Amino acid sequence: MSKRGFTLIELLVVIAIIAILAAILFPVFSSAKEAAKRTACLSNAKQIGSSVMLYLSDYDGTFPIFYAYMSNPHARQPGHKGVETQLAPYAGGTVTYVGGEPLTRLMPIFKCPLDSGGPYTDIDVPSARSYWEAYGSSYRFTKCAFSVIENESSTNNIFYDYTKIVKESEFISPADTRIMRDEMFAAFDRRNTQDACARYGYDCDPPWNFYRRWHNTGGTMIFADGHAKHVSGTAAFDDALINPEGNRTGDPHPTEGTWYWACD
Repeated sequence: MSKRGFTLIELLVVIAIIAILAAILFPVFSSAKEAAKRTACLSNAKQIGSSVMLYLSDYDGTFPIFYAYMSNPHARQPGHKGVETQLAPYAGGTVTYVGGEPLTRLMPIFKCPLDSGGPYTDIDVPSARSYWEAYGSSYRFTKCAFSVIENESSTNNIFYDYTKIVKESEFISPADTRIMRDEMFAAFDRRNTQDACARYGYDCDPPWNFYRRWHNTGGTMIFADGHAKHVSGTAAFDDALINPEGNRTGDPHPTEGTWYWACD
């Protein structure tokens, strides 16, 4: 009996079917992978919220000292300061001393698995592949929700010239007031929010392009009562309260445009 093999047409049909199935399934797998990372990001945020509550109970309801984007020294060097370093004893962190300077080891709960850094970290801390590696946290701390100390608190290594202590008892609506958020929100993407650059200052033209997509939808927020949730949409982001007094993120501010620019 003669053996019959596949014809060229049959092989091409099989290849075409495989290609079609791959085109259908790959986005599904990618979406499932992102969903798993988003769940882990949220889980870490909930643990951070619990760490803040423990800190407050030990410090008479006073919120930690605010720092943001401190890269001199950066998170993997002795002497680095950040909100996360103050929360270290409550977040499973360890501190060692190198040359007399404290070194707080990077803490896994402060890393969002979707954190892939951004155009700014690529320049500010070139050795870092994430905001977590550069600054110790994937989560951005809300300035108005933490204590600012003159000549101690800083953003981008520039010190503030005023002091404002924030107490837990000052929050009008703790469950609605965000104290931290993912560094990158989908709302910051010009494809999702047409005026994203003017509104949030992230997805702008070079050299002011600070945005890199982490989430396809929304992002994680941590609130003043310790809970965390995934928030989707520009409106939901702007509606979140941003300071103890209860102003919304997108509300007009008398001098800064919106409370986002005054507090974020």
